Amino acid sequence: MKAAIAGSGLIGRSWAVVFARGGAEVSLWDRDPGQVSRAIETIAVSLGDMAEAGLIADPAAVQDRIKPAAELAEALDGAAHVQENIAELAAPKQALFAEIEKLASPDAVLASSTSAIMPSIIFSTLKTRERCLVAHPMNPPHLAPIVELCGAAFTSPDAIARTRDFMAGCGMAPIEVKREVEGFILNRLQLAVLNEAFRLIAGGYVTAADLDRTVTEGLALRWSFMGPIETIDLNAPDGVDDYLSRYGETIRRVGKSQASAPDWPADIGGQLEAERRKAVPRDRLAEAQAWRDRRLMALARHKAEAERKISRRT
Repeated sequence: MKAAIAGSGLIGRSWAVVFARGGAEVSLWDRDPGQVSRAIETIAVSLGDMAEAGLIADPAAVQDRIKPAAELAEALDGAAHVQENIAELAAPKQALFAEIEKLASPDAVLASSTSAIMPSIIFSTLKTRERCLVAHPMNPPHLAPIVELCGAAFTSPDAIARTRDFMAGCGMAPIEVKREVEGFILNRLQLAVLNEAFRLIAGGYVTAADLDRTVTEGLALRWSFMGPIETIDLNAPDGVDDYLSRYGETIRRVGKSQASAPDWPADIGGQLEAERRKAVPRDRLAEAQAWRDRRLMALARHKAEAERKISRRT
C-alpha cells in the first residue's frame, strides 16, 4: 500500500515514520522542497533513536520506504491514503484538498491532521467529500499512538472503517469521534486541564512547576495506562456507581466553581514564559524536545513490555 503525505513539518515527518513502520510505501511532499530534504534527515535521526530504544528492528528498511516527491501529483500517484499536515487554517487546507481531489485516485481516503477544524468546514465543497475525514494525532504520532477519526455527516462509514484498519495496522490506536465537535476529544480534555491550570496559577494557588509535578507525579502515573473513567471505577470498593455516590456532590460542586471561575488573565503567557525560560532557556528548547521524545520512547517500550508481562484482566 502507498500513503501520500502533504506537508512535511513536525507532524508530516512523524506520520511518515508511522506509515513506513507499518509497511506502507510513503511519498513525502511539501510546497517547500527544502522542507522535504530536512524532513528526510530528521526522520533518519528519529529512526536511529527508535532503534536504540528497541522500538523498531530495522530502521534502514523503514527509511527506504519513505521517498521525497517533487510534485504533488507524483506523491498522490497510486496512494490509497492521503494525509494533509499544513498550517492550521481552513482556507489553505480547503485549497489544497481541492487540488488533491483532482489528482488523487478516486478511491483514496483523504484525511486531515487538523487539531480543531471540523471536517464539514474543510471538505464541504469537494465533490467526493464522502471519502474525507479528520485523522488527528497527538504530537508526535510516531511515539504517541492515539489518532482521532472524525467524519462529517457526509463521510461514508467505509472511509472511517478503512482508515481505522490502516491506522491500526500501522501500530496506532484509533478512536472514532461519533459527532463533530470543535477540538475533538483529545484537545477538549487537554484544554479543560490547561484552562484550569492557567486559572490556578494566575490565582496564586500554585507555581507552574508544582502544577506540572502534580500531573507527572500523580495523575499521569495512572493515566499512562488507564483513562479517567476506568480510574474512578477502580477507586471505590464497588466500582463507578459507588465512586459517584461517594464523591458525586464534590465533583458537581467543584465543576460549578470551575465553570464560573474568572477567565485566566491575558498576561498569563508572560508569567509562564518567565518561569519556563528559567527552567529551560530558549536556546535549549530543541534539546528539551529531544529529551521529551526519548522519554516517550522509554515509556512506549515499558508499556509494551508490561503489556506482555502483566495481565490486564483476571
